[in-house]
Amino acid sequence: MSFIDENISFGDRRLVGQQKAKEQMERILKSDRLGHAYLVTGPEGSGKTAFALALAEVVNGIDHYTDLKGTTLSKKSSWFSHPDIHVFIPMPTSAGTDELNARLKMLAEDPYEIVDFTLRPVLTDTDSAKNLQAFYSINYYHEEIRPRSVYKPNEGRRTVIIITGVDTMRKESANAFLKLLEEPSEKLLFILTASKTDQLLPTIISRCQQIRLNPLSQQEVAEGLMRYDGAEEKDARFLARLSGGNYSLSRFFEIDTLQKTRKEMVQFLRYSYTQDVPPLMEIIKNWDRSLNRENQIALCNTLEQFLRDIMIYRETRNADLITNIDQLEVIEKFCDTMKSARLEDMIEHLQHLKPLLYQNVLLKYIFPVLSMRFASLMRGKDPAINKKEPWRHLPAYSEL
Repeated sequence: MSFIDENISFGDRRLVGQQKAKEQMERILKSDRLGHAYLVTGPEGSGKTAFALALAEVVNGIDHYTDLKGTTLSKKSSWFSHPDIHVFIPMPTSAGTDELNARLKMLAEDPYEIVDFTLRPVLTDTDSAKNLQAFYSINYYHEEIRPRSVYKPNEGRRTVIIITGVDTMRKESANAFLKLLEEPSEKLLFILTASKTDQLLPTIISRCQQIRLNPLSQQEVAEGLMRYDGAEEKDARFLARLSGGNYSLSRFFEIDTLQKTRKEMVQFLRYSYTQDVPPLMEIIKNWDRSLNRENQIALCNTLEQFLRDIMIYRETRNADLITNIDQLEVIEKFCDTMKSARLEDMIEHLQHLKPLLYQNVLLKYIFPVLSMRFASLMRGKDPAINKKEPWRHLPAYSEL
């Protein structure tokens, strides 16, 4: 049974990038080989949820994210109003059905909307530092997910259950879900998404067909920002450079703030090297006060890109290969005066830092420690803090 005609392109109205994965899905939809469970994997911001929603719509014949070119089966305008499509996200134990529905409504308006409780604890306050752990508890599974699995399709081809962030399932929930996955009904389709497949039961992975999404390229992010968010080309390309392949997050970046932050970033590196504490702490306090979480992540991406530019220029002396071409003079000076700087290690520290910000650890606590570690690494030395004892950060001053 073919779900789409040969001339239909999957997700052509909304999905950003991911051409290889879209072509893989097209081949499946144009054949009679639709499985009972798909696992969509990929890094944060690559579009896993949007991909899953587009797939659910095509399976039940909804002309929305995909142009079905007159082959529409359903009169519903989107997955949100279709009775046979059920979407779940990881939930804190303190949240209720009303909170879930509010987030799904936002997702219906924009499939790339950030609705995760861990990234957006409170909808009405994007700067909230409240830390909420979201997951699939055994009660959530039994009370909300399991009952939907016995529903027969009302007006669609399949009863579709989308479980985003399935890698957050608690052990008892995963074991219970596995039993359901092993004995699916003929008209039931599971679409799962996960960022960390190493946290999934291997038996769950083995019972799903996998669709792998790659990190979005800068070009793909820029094109998405221009096509769907109305960004000017210059602004879109600037934001794409700072996105780290995360289209969803890039739309929350504030251009004027980031331009100002980029200048302060150079000062941060200088003060980190000299350990000039008063101006260094003033910069960090200002970032902590003025930048929301999304722009703090953008700051880290900006700093990482700048360090990569320094590393590339130090090796090649080719200005055409660097992104921050307007900072060439600063990059040249850095290369000349800090020839032994351990740039790869500095980048690695930044990459370890970003998950902490996602977990609502305050920037004002993280960046002083990062500065002290940078002070050693820019001199070609090991940081004073042993990797096995990261809590010993205060003695770092005495080791410089």
